[in-house]
Amino acid sequence: MDEVITHQVKALRAFNRSYTQSAGLLEPYLDGPLSLTEVRVLYELAHREQCAASEIGRVLGLDAGYLSRILKRFAARGWLQRGRSPADGRLQALRMTPAGHAAFAPLQQKSRDAARALLERLSSDDRAELVDAMAKVERLLVPPAASTAPRARTAVLREPRPGDIGWVVQQHGELYAREYGLDARFEALVADIAARFVRNFRPGWERCWIAELNGERVGSVFLARKSATVAQLRLLILTPAARGMGLGARLTDECLAFARARGYRKIVLWTNSCLSAARSIYAARGFVLTKSEPYEDFGQSLVGETWELKL
Repeated sequence: MDEVITHQVKALRAFNRSYTQSAGLLEPYLDGPLSLTEVRVLYELAHREQCAASEIGRVLGLDAGYLSRILKRFAARGWLQRGRSPADGRLQALRMTPAGHAAFAPLQQKSRDAARALLERLSSDDRAELVDAMAKVERLLVPPAASTAPRARTAVLREPRPGDIGWVVQQHGELYAREYGLDARFEALVADIAARFVRNFRPGWERCWIAELNGERVGSVFLARKSATVAQLRLLILTPAARGMGLGARLTDECLAFARARGYRKIVLWTNSCLSAARSIYAARGFVLTKSEPYEDFGQSLVGETWELKL
């Protein structure tokens, strides 16, 4: 039995060495000045509207003193602001600043590009086999929580597949009718936007992300080319089951990272004043409200807004 365990330990260590080398984890992480741990802390901050330091420490398994030093460095760079937690005035709430989001976005894009480059070496069958194997490894190695609290859910962001665009249109029609009373003309508008995006799609300059949770579609966002220097964020939506997870922020960050990597100088978007959750996401990332105008459409009295972010 001891010989079997010894062999298995050697095999696991060999796998770790091979993976860390192939994934580039032995080099300075993403060719930047931050360590892998610092980037992981940035990731957690970027995908939460606000949180306590203890929450990040618990998720990442970090020593409180070590994490405190990282957070102090981030605050000194203007990436982090602190305030009192609305839930418990004794606790500090951490929130990433627009400067922090600007620093994190290119790291997010570099990480995605590195993962894509690694996967593109494989055939489609091998990629599917690898993803299944990784899911099994995670299931075997990550122990269930000691408490009875449900395990944190992680959404997957992917490129669209056949049927996804129709789902995006359907979700807009259903959710906006139920939550804001908009009539079928709004669904028609979304259908037209989505159809034009697909019909005129420009690879390398435009992207759509579909969010999945436990294999079910729960959200989307589109980034469209408006001009050589301006991109437009469109059709950001989340189903009720996916709200409160920071997923809207994550989808928005994907757009920002992609736009910066492609050399766009500005992102614009149009929304309605009643969409308070989306507006909070945009404001937290440095978008500025540049135009506000009342209008009558979709069976309601609304206020349309234009927001812009210089990259």
